[in-house]
Parts: sequence; structure tokens; C-alpha cells
Amino acid sequence: MLLNKKSVLTEKFAEIMDLKNLFPDEPLSRHTSFRIGGPAAFYAICENETELKDAIRICKEENVKFFLLGNGTNVLAADEGYDGVILRLGGDFNLISIREDINDGSAFITSGAGVALTQLSMYALKKGFTGLEFAHGIPGSVGGGIFMNAGAYGGELNDTLVSVKVMAPDGEIKEVTKEEAEMGYRTSRFEKTGEFILSGTFHLKVYPRIPIRTMMEEYKRRRIEKQPLDLPSAGSAFKRPEGNFAGKLIEEAGLKGFKVGGAAVSEKHAGFIVNTDNATAADVEAVIENVREKVYKNSGVMLEPEIRILK
Repeated sequence: MLLNKKSVLTEKFAEIMDLKNLFPDEPLSRHTSFRIGGPAAFYAICENETELKDAIRICKEENVKFFLLGNGTNVLAADEGYDGVILRLGGDFNLISIREDINDGSAFITSGAGVALTQLSMYALKKGFTGLEFAHGIPGSVGGGIFMNAGAYGGELNDTLVSVKVMAPDGEIKEVTKEEAEMGYRTSRFEKTGEFILSGTFHLKVYPRIPIRTMMEEYKRRRIEKQPLDLPSAGSAFKRPEGNFAGKLIEEAGLKGFKVGGAAVSEKHAGFIVNTDNATAADVEAVIENVREKVYKNSGVMLEPEIRILK
């Protein structure tokens, strides 16, 4: 990004947000679970809807590309970085509220898009409501989770989601119903519309806390036992092919431990690609392409990556 463009952006961002929330040349390796990625020209934390709307407006006016980043748990950032503005949600986007229905023992919990899914599931437990146990341990944010309809152990956000508050590309804020959100397996309409997820509302049922906690602890135990949580990764690297499992197909192709540079197919769970030793984005991309090619030759199934590449 040209120096004069950075100067203009700094001046304009200073008018809409506290400069303590604006970071020039911020390494994306600090903000992705892969611990990979070069610097973003700017990394800006928006604390409310007005700041987010104004930040997007400024980027468009200055013809600068921008990307709304959640917890960075499903993203591979390029080695050369991002020549634009990375927007992150803070402040008001980290709030959770609840509205209980005393007539049927249920509740509507509204969570800001910046809230971690594990934090939301713990909030539901504390209040005594069931329906989000599966989300305990999923490392993403509520916004990212809705975007890709995150799920695990037979549950997904679509099961309890009621509506999503979004900001349209033109800045209009509106509510989108679950039906309108077109939630599917690891997908939603938001992949196509360019809308920015601000919050989500979930309908949960009252339930005793002890069995909720027991279920959450069991899911945690399974994750520790089966997933390579000791190494940086972006979670499951590939979407589950219909009627099969990506990890199973990768293992059958003899690719457990397959390595390029510092990136490798996990020995513990073949569905994960891990950063074993200062891996680059190029290393990870090479592993992805090799795995797809060799699994296709071995099984006839072309795996679809679940990781989003940011460049």
C-alpha cells in the first residue's frame, strides 16, 4: 500500500475510532490459529456498528480492500500479508443478552458476532439452557460460526439459530431469519451476499446444569483424545464428503504425516493439517493440493477445502 494512502487512512480512521484500536503493519500470524501470515497494512478493531459502518465506507472511498476477520480459526493468511484493512469486532460485539420465556421454559440468547463459541456455550450452561453443548471447544467466533454453520458431534448452529443481525454492503442493518440465511453443511448465504454478521439469536430450552456440563466435558475429552490440539492448525482442513469422512480417506491414501516444509498432515487425526515448525502458507497450500490429488487418485473423491485463504 502506498505511503500516502496509509497516511490518508490513518487520518480518516482517527476520526471514527480510538487510535489505540488501529495497528499498522500488524502480523496476521498473531491473529490466526495457524500462527501463519505476513503483515496486514492495517488491523482495525471496531467497537460498535457505527465504527464498522464508517470503517467500511472509508475503505470503499479510498478503494482499499478489506476483510472482516473473526477468531482466525478457519483462515490461512498469505505469507506476503494482506495489502488492505483487516477489520476485527470488539466492544459491543462481545456482548451477550438473554430473554427468557417463562411460559415454556425457553430462552432467546442474543450473542454479538465477536463472542467466542466456547464462551457462548458456557453462558448457556451458567443460565441453565441446553442446545449449544456441541459448540464447547469449537475455537471460532459466533460470527464465523454462523457464516459457515459450525458444528460438531451431531449438532450445528442452525439447530437453535432463530435470526441473524447483519449489515448489508450498503450499510443497511437488518434481521435475517434462519430460513433466509440458507444454512447448510458448512455454508450459509453470507458466503455470497457480502453481508457482515453482527449478532445471532438462538432459541434454547431450559435443562438441568449437571447433564449439560457432563455432555460438554465429554465433548472436551473427545477433542483432547482425538485432535492435535497441541499444534497450531485451522481445525478440519476439508469438508466432509457425502457418505464418508475426509480423515478416513486421507489415512487410506497413506498420507498421515505427509509433510511439506513445516506443514504436515497430523499423525493424530488425518483430517487436520498442522504447523509443526514455522510453516509458511505456501507449505500448507502445498499439503492441501497434494492431499486432494492423492486422495482423488486413491478413492475418486475430490476433497473440498474448509480453510479459507486470505491474501
